[in-house]
Amino acid sequence: MSDPGRLRSKVVMVVGATSGIGRATALRLAAEGAVVVAAGRRTDLGEHLAAGIVADGGQALFVTCDATVEDDVARAVHAAVAEFGRLDGAVNNAGGVLASGPLEAVDAQAWRDELDVNLTSVFHGLKHQLPAIGAAGGGAVVNNASTAGVSAVPGLAAYTAAKHGVVGLTRSAALEWADRGVRVNALVTGNVDTPLYRRLLGASPEQPPSELDAPNPTGRVADPAEIAGLIAYLLSDEATFITGATMAIDGGATAQ
Repeated sequence: MSDPGRLRSKVVMVVGATSGIGRATALRLAAEGAVVVAAGRRTDLGEHLAAGIVADGGQALFVTCDATVEDDVARAVHAAVAEFGRLDGAVNNAGGVLASGPLEAVDAQAWRDELDVNLTSVFHGLKHQLPAIGAAGGGAVVNNASTAGVSAVPGLAAYTAAKHGVVGLTRSAALEWADRGVRVNALVTGNVDTPLYRRLLGASPEQPPSELDAPNPTGRVADPAEIAGLIAYLLSDEATFITGATMAIDGGATAQ
């Protein structure tokens, strides 16, 4: 259950906000009182998301942003500060699976593209978000690492390497900023009912969640709103002693 006042007055950027976990997170943060700066590549979906938050009485801004392009990320952070005067938190959720198959068959350019969208995008976010959050007096960042950040996925070597990199990057950033009041944590998410997960399964948008394959001990997929709830907690003042953590919300998958 959301707390309508827990994030009141906090300005939070969500990168990769136009669908799946990012969209659910933007809506949850707004429901808890945050001012949401949504960033993503799909302008139509992003503007619709921001308009919906405003229609419900919240505050939101959408900025078209390709997280693999540093200038785009820098511009999005600048827009947040220019519009609302500060940045208190951020969620780096952009990602995708671009290179699949046996390692020896992965094209070098596909490898670089995979690292760009899943790892370099987080680097761009942290590079520009952390100083802005520090200037506002402190806050928190949450990076989405997925289960591939702590365990291997056969046939997804590039994705696995990138998400492992997100975990290491998160820990380094957490240590660098711990004494300046900025917390940085990573989530290990798995089997979440998102458009990307359905594409990987070859499932249609109409297929009921209960029918989706979910190789974890619970035997089910998560709703993106479940992930958003943990993100909201980590961004809140209730989590001020949590930093440098890699937190699993994966139905027990990485406990096996």
